[in-house]
Amino acid sequence: MSQQVELNQGEIRLTFTSPEGGKLKFSELGLKDENLSLDGGLLRLVFDLDQVGDHRYYQVPTIEVAYREEMDETHWQCDFNGEMILDKTDHHGHSTVILLDRNKLVKLEQRHENRLVLHAEFPGPVHLLAEDSYIHFYV
Repeated sequence: MSQQVELNQGEIRLTFTSPEGGKLKFSELGLKDENLSLDGGLLRLVFDLDQVGDHRYYQVPTIEVAYREEMDETHWQCDFNGEMILDKTDHHGHSTVILLDRNKLVKLEQRHENRLVLHAEFPGPVHLLAEDSYIHFYV
Protein backbone atom coordinates (compact mmCIF):
# COMPACT_ATOMS: atom_id res chain seq x y z
CA MET A 1 0.00 0.00 0.00
CA SER A 2 1.28 3.43 -0.78
CA GLN A 3 -0.40 5.70 1.72
CA GLN A 4 0.37 7.35 5.00
CA VAL A 5 -1.98 7.60 7.99
CA GLU A 6 -1.98 10.59 10.32
CA LEU A 7 -4.22 10.67 13.40
CA ASN A 8 -4.91 14.08 14.92
CA GLN A 9 -7.46 15.31 17.44
CA GLY A 10 -10.78 15.09 15.59
CA GLU A 11 -9.22 14.20 12.21
CA ILE A 12 -7.93 11.18 10.34
CA ARG A 13 -5.76 12.01 7.32
CA LEU A 14 -4.83 9.44 4.68
CA THR A 15 -2.21 10.55 2.14
CA PHE A 16 -2.00 8.49 -1.05
CA THR A 17 1.00 8.43 -3.39
CA SER A 18 -0.48 6.12 -6.04
CA PRO A 19 -3.97 5.05 -7.11
CA GLU A 20 -4.87 1.90 -5.20
CA GLY A 21 -7.55 0.02 -7.16
CA GLY A 22 -10.41 -1.99 -5.75
CA LYS A 23 -11.95 -2.01 -2.28
CA LEU A 24 -9.54 -1.00 0.47
CA LYS A 25 -10.64 -1.75 4.00
CA PHE A 26 -9.80 0.85 6.63
CA SER A 27 -7.79 -1.89 8.36
CA GLU A 28 -5.70 -2.37 5.18
CA LEU A 29 -5.05 1.38 5.17
CA GLY A 30 -3.48 1.11 8.62
CA LEU A 31 -6.44 2.15 10.76
CA LYS A 32 -7.39 0.20 13.87
CA ASP A 33 -10.68 0.08 15.77
CA GLU A 34 -9.05 1.68 18.81
CA ASN A 35 -8.10 4.72 16.67
CA LEU A 36 -11.68 5.04 15.47
CA SER A 37 -13.49 5.74 18.74
CA LEU A 38 -15.30 9.07 18.45
CA ASP A 39 -16.43 10.22 21.89
CA GLY A 40 -17.92 13.45 20.56
CA GLY A 41 -19.63 11.77 17.62
CA LEU A 42 -17.79 13.94 15.07
CA LEU A 43 -15.71 12.53 12.22
CA ARG A 44 -13.41 14.38 9.81
CA LEU A 45 -11.77 12.00 7.36
CA VAL A 46 -9.34 13.59 4.90
CA PHE A 47 -8.15 11.78 1.78
CA ASP A 48 -5.11 13.62 0.44
CA LEU A 49 -4.85 12.60 -3.21
CA ASP A 50 -2.31 15.24 -4.32
CA GLN A 51 0.41 12.74 -5.21
CA VAL A 52 -1.72 10.03 -6.84
CA GLY A 53 -0.66 10.76 -10.43
CA ASP A 54 -2.38 9.13 -13.40
CA HIS A 55 -5.54 7.29 -12.41
CA ARG A 56 -9.01 6.17 -13.43
CA TYR A 57 -11.89 6.57 -11.01
CA TYR A 58 -14.11 3.60 -10.25
CA GLN A 59 -17.59 3.86 -11.88
CA VAL A 60 -19.12 5.07 -8.62
CA PRO A 61 -16.42 6.01 -6.10
CA THR A 62 -17.64 4.67 -2.76
CA ILE A 63 -16.96 5.09 0.94
CA GLU A 64 -18.65 2.77 3.42
CA VAL A 65 -18.35 3.51 7.12
CA ALA A 66 -19.49 0.79 9.55
CA TYR A 67 -19.96 1.31 13.27
CA ARG A 68 -20.63 -0.86 16.29
CA GLU A 69 -23.61 1.07 17.64
CA GLU A 70 -27.08 1.32 16.14
CA MET A 71 -27.20 5.01 15.17
CA ASP A 72 -30.17 7.22 14.62
CA GLU A 73 -30.05 10.02 12.07
CA THR A 74 -26.48 10.83 10.99
CA HIS A 75 -25.50 13.85 8.90
CA TRP A 76 -22.81 13.42 6.22
CA GLN A 77 -21.05 16.03 4.09
CA CYS A 78 -18.31 15.54 1.56
CA ASP A 79 -16.28 18.14 -0.26
CA PHE A 80 -13.60 17.88 -2.89
CA ASN A 81 -11.10 20.71 -3.23
CA GLY A 82 -13.32 22.94 -1.12
CA GLU A 83 -16.54 22.38 -3.07
CA MET A 84 -19.45 20.50 -1.51
CA ILE A 85 -20.25 17.41 -3.57
CA LEU A 86 -22.53 15.58 -1.14
CA ASP A 87 -24.84 16.50 1.74
CA LYS A 88 -27.05 13.72 3.04
CA THR A 89 -28.76 12.44 6.14
CA ASP A 90 -28.66 8.73 6.80
CA HIS A 91 -31.38 7.20 8.93
CA HIS A 92 -30.63 4.61 11.59
CA GLY A 93 -28.41 1.59 11.12
CA HIS A 94 -24.91 0.23 11.64
CA SER A 95 -23.30 1.63 8.48
CA THR A 96 -23.51 4.37 5.88
CA VAL A 97 -22.64 4.09 2.20
CA ILE A 98 -21.46 7.27 0.46
CA LEU A 99 -21.72 7.16 -3.34
CA LEU A 100 -19.77 9.87 -5.13
CA ASP A 101 -20.28 11.28 -8.61
CA ARG A 102 -17.20 10.41 -10.65
CA ASN A 103 -17.89 13.22 -13.14
CA LYS A 104 -17.89 15.83 -10.36
CA LEU A 105 -14.57 14.55 -9.07
CA VAL A 106 -13.01 14.74 -12.55
CA LYS A 107 -14.39 18.26 -13.09
CA LEU A 108 -13.04 19.52 -9.74
CA GLU A 109 -9.60 17.90 -9.96
CA GLN A 110 -6.66 20.27 -9.80
CA ARG A 111 -3.07 19.87 -10.83
CA HIS A 112 -1.46 20.14 -7.38
CA GLU A 113 -4.14 19.89 -4.70
CA ASN A 114 -6.77 17.19 -4.52
CA ARG A 115 -8.38 16.65 -1.13
CA LEU A 116 -11.56 14.77 -0.44
CA VAL A 117 -12.94 15.55 3.01
CA LEU A 118 -15.75 13.55 4.62
CA HIS A 119 -17.51 15.02 7.67
CA ALA A 120 -19.99 13.08 9.80
CA GLU A 121 -22.13 14.13 12.75
CA PHE A 122 -23.32 11.16 14.77
CA PRO A 123 -26.00 11.71 17.44
CA GLY A 124 -23.61 10.45 20.12
CA PRO A 125 -20.36 8.60 20.76
CA VAL A 126 -19.55 6.01 18.10
CA HIS A 127 -16.96 3.31 17.45
CA LEU A 128 -16.08 2.78 13.78
CA LEU A 129 -15.14 -0.69 12.58
CA ALA A 130 -11.90 -0.74 10.53
CA GLU A 131 -12.43 -4.23 9.11
CA ASP A 132 -15.98 -3.47 7.88
CA SER A 133 -15.35 0.06 6.54
CA TYR A 134 -13.78 0.65 3.14
CA ILE A 135 -13.11 3.01 0.24
CA HIS A 136 -13.23 2.23 -3.47
CA PHE A 137 -11.96 5.21 -5.46
CA TYR A 138 -9.95 3.79 -8.35
CA VAL A 139 -10.11 1.00 -10.94
